[in-house]
Amino acid sequence: MNTFPVTTSTISAKALEVYIKKQYKLDESYTCTLFRTGMNHTYFLSNKNTKFVLRVYCYNWRSKTEINEEITLLYQLKNQGLSVSFPIKDKNNTYIQDIEAPEGTRHAVLFSFAEGEKMRFMDNNTCFAIGALMGKFHSVTQNKTINRIQYNKNSLFELPFQKLSKYFSEDLPEMEFIKTIEATFQDSDFKNTKQGTVHLDIWYDNMSVANQTDITLFDFDFCGNGSQILDIGYFCKQLFHIETDKNIYEIKKDSFLEGYQKTNTLSEKELKLLPKAGLAVFIFYLGIQAQRFDWSNIFLSENYLKMYLGRLKSWMQYQNIANT
Repeated sequence: MNTFPVTTSTISAKALEVYIKKQYKLDESYTCTLFRTGMNHTYFLSNKNTKFVLRVYCYNWRSKTEINEEITLLYQLKNQGLSVSFPIKDKNNTYIQDIEAPEGTRHAVLFSFAEGEKMRFMDNNTCFAIGALMGKFHSVTQNKTINRIQYNKNSLFELPFQKLSKYFSEDLPEMEFIKTIEATFQDSDFKNTKQGTVHLDIWYDNMSVANQTDITLFDFDFCGNGSQILDIGYFCKQLFHIETDKNIYEIKKDSFLEGYQKTNTLSEKELKLLPKAGLAVFIFYLGIQAQRFDWSNIFLSENYLKMYLGRLKSWMQYQNIANT
């Protein structure tokens, strides 16, 4: 009987428990459990008193250079007093573990656990605190670059469209709609906005909230370089879809922006570009879903594309963004 290769395996939590306890000199009270699979696979290492998060990167998803850049960024933020989940060194003073999986070598990093809870429906004070933390993050990383992706028209629109073209005909009305959106986006639009490092995925699923205003950010897997209003616009767009009452949305958005501008003032141009910035990031993630559909979106289909773009259209209509 032939043994076939695999594209993505799920590493045994028990085997990881033995390996990680040895590598990090953790005592026998720690147990390892699989939390979820997805863009990367996440495990918890915990006992009664302490908890860690183990991220096992999918095969060929991130290079060691990219992971090291993420690690460097996290310690830069931590050393500046920002509340982030940070990587832990092993007994050999290294951060990255190499895991030999059926598909090939996968990398793994152990992170501190972000205390608190995920809060989908947040109040004004929490929105203010998130904005303040994001503003500090952008202040620390403004005008700095890391050796990772540059977020621009090519990476946010052109490459995602190419990835989607593998699954959908370019003559499909939804695909033509994406092209019309792309035509309205120019890199020059963002020329005089603050540039630096961006997280690109700051929303409630990637932060823990304690006591309403103690925010800890995690999952910097998509960190890169670009206009920092991409992070702001993306959070506003996520909040827009969460809050069905748009009067409440406006109040919470204003609280978020007030918190952000406590440490990082936005120009009138940057404020006007926020709707377009949020739109761009959503197109980018649609491309990611096409790129890795087998473990990020098994529902990828024409119906899903219509639903996803329907949400974009509602945002564009609300923000008066023309698509022609």
